[in-house]
Amino acid sequence: MISRYAFPVALLLALLALVAAGQAGRHAAPPSGEHGQILSIFASREDGSNRVITDKEVALYDDGIEQKIQSLSPDPTPARIVLLVDNSRSLRTDVPKLARVAREFAYEIYEGDQLLIVGYDEQPEIIVDWTDDAKKIEASLAEFRKRGEPHLFDALSAVVNQALLPLSSTGHKRVIVLIGDGLDRGSKTKFDTVLAELQSQDITVYALQIPDRTGGALRRDQPKPSEVVRQLAEGTGGRVLPLDDPRAVARSICDELRKNRYLLAYTPTNVSFLSPRRLLVVGDSGIDIRAKEIEPAK
Repeated sequence: MISRYAFPVALLLALLALVAAGQAGRHAAPPSGEHGQILSIFASREDGSNRVITDKEVALYDDGIEQKIQSLSPDPTPARIVLLVDNSRSLRTDVPKLARVAREFAYEIYEGDQLLIVGYDEQPEIIVDWTDDAKKIEASLAEFRKRGEPHLFDALSAVVNQALLPLSSTGHKRVIVLIGDGLDRGSKTKFDTVLAELQSQDITVYALQIPDRTGGALRRDQPKPSEVVRQLAEGTGGRVLPLDDPRAVARSICDELRKNRYLLAYTPTNVSFLSPRRLLVVGDSGIDIRAKEIEPAK
């Protein structure tokens, strides 16, 4: 059994090797200037056309100030997708359904994509290491079980820092697919801290939402579970999706990552880097765009 909470040494060594080897498919060099920035966005045409969206069709506002877009280009690079699955005892779904979601992703990812599956209750635990082998993923699904309380924020922070941060220089898209209801009971990590980590690292969160086991009860020191799910997704440029059709959801996410993700390059001007800045990216009529909402302070 993998030791809980601390990711295994073998995984960390493998990730470091991947970083060293990941020369192909890197992001374009950032724009010139001390604060040049690359922003990942999702853009699509409402008519379903595959025609590439250009920088002339998009506007960017950073801290309320319109910025000059230096380039906008499609990002067809492979994705590293973490399926983060709530394994806690009181979650309002069953183990076979959780396993089915993971199985569908295994068969919908594109060539070059890889999955890491992590279950969490009081601590996160690797169910299957980075792989694109659908048979290996299927064989691992018996590891799912339900027990304990959901330490969601601690699990998110562990995934960011121990699994995805080492991939920051590889050019791969980094994505978390949260399968749960957003409830946290007992994490040492604060919600605002982990959301800022995700935004700072340009990690996109998709949430496959399970019904809230608390019935929408107010939380004293953190958002309600449904609000946690919404803020994680919308705050990072992701989406909240229902869990009623796992195959369609997996296909939708994998298609979007490969076909609708763009890299927007700009150099922020007339803004402060000492406090969080609100970002807004808008497209011309007929273009839908999503991006993270906040750029954390440097």
